[in-house]
Amino acid sequence: MTFTGLFAQLLAIVLALALAPLLTGWINQWRAWLQNRRAPSLLQPYRVLHKLFNKESVVAETASPLFRVAPYVMFGCMALACGIAPTLSTDLPLAPAADAIALVGLFALARVFISLAAMDIGTSFGTLGARREMLVGFLAEPALLMVLFSASLITQSTSLAKIVETLAHEPFAIYPSLAVAGVAFTMVSLAENARVPVDNPATHLELTMIHEALILEYSGRHLALVEWAASLKLFAYSCIGLALFVPWGIAEAGTPLTILFAIPVLVAKLAIGGVLLALIETINAKMRLFRVPEFLATAFLLAVIALLVHVLLGA
Repeated sequence: MTFTGLFAQLLAIVLALALAPLLTGWINQWRAWLQNRRAPSLLQPYRVLHKLFNKESVVAETASPLFRVAPYVMFGCMALACGIAPTLSTDLPLAPAADAIALVGLFALARVFISLAAMDIGTSFGTLGARREMLVGFLAEPALLMVLFSASLITQSTSLAKIVETLAHEPFAIYPSLAVAGVAFTMVSLAENARVPVDNPATHLELTMIHEALILEYSGRHLALVEWAASLKLFAYSCIGLALFVPWGIAEAGTPLTILFAIPVLVAKLAIGGVLLALIETINAKMRLFRVPEFLATAFLLAVIALLVHVLLGA
């Protein structure tokens, strides 16, 4: 373990914790501007977290220890996922031990805990949200794995760091398999992060909400951790997409100075991605819940097609 690698790993996690709410605020701003509404402050997510951390947590009498532990587990999984994804450097101490498959496992672990916590209280909304969340996860995880496998076939490795190192040195060219996989990854990312058209993060209508139904019983610091974890998940998916499809600008093993130079590149790519996400949410309408399996089945089919295109055509 080199000093540069340890520095890059710690900096990536700290940067994710700091920038994840900012990315959420940036997307919310652009959604409002594109819809001709008055935009909230860019720092609004930080103000919400500050308010929640200073409020008392109210826990139901029927809550088990699982209900109290779930926000911490979810937050830890998302922070670790941001540390695994190569955002600033490929020289990461966690890279050899945690590859793309382990990354999907972290997302699944967080989903299981928050779903069990939602059902722990025994309310109808919590159980409704947990069932919908597990349905989305059941359909989204295979599609995400197929996307990661498509990239791993090109680089002969499931390590995201190795994928970035290989693709960044390839001559600039459009791989048909990666192009199709990119569409599938975008669809999975929208579903996993409760974005339009699968879910609307700004609504509390019980007939349509998925993510919000899971956290209705949380308050205070527990709710703050859940909301922060949701921002970290969006940040992690954004960084995974950048690592797979726009790997240029991520520093390799070098000096801390080269890693610092990678920060403005990362911020610029996240800013562009945030605008594109807001545009996708603006031009699409919230679909019916029973259409979500068709949406994610299409993502899985596209990911499989990307896999077959590479196997059969080598492109």
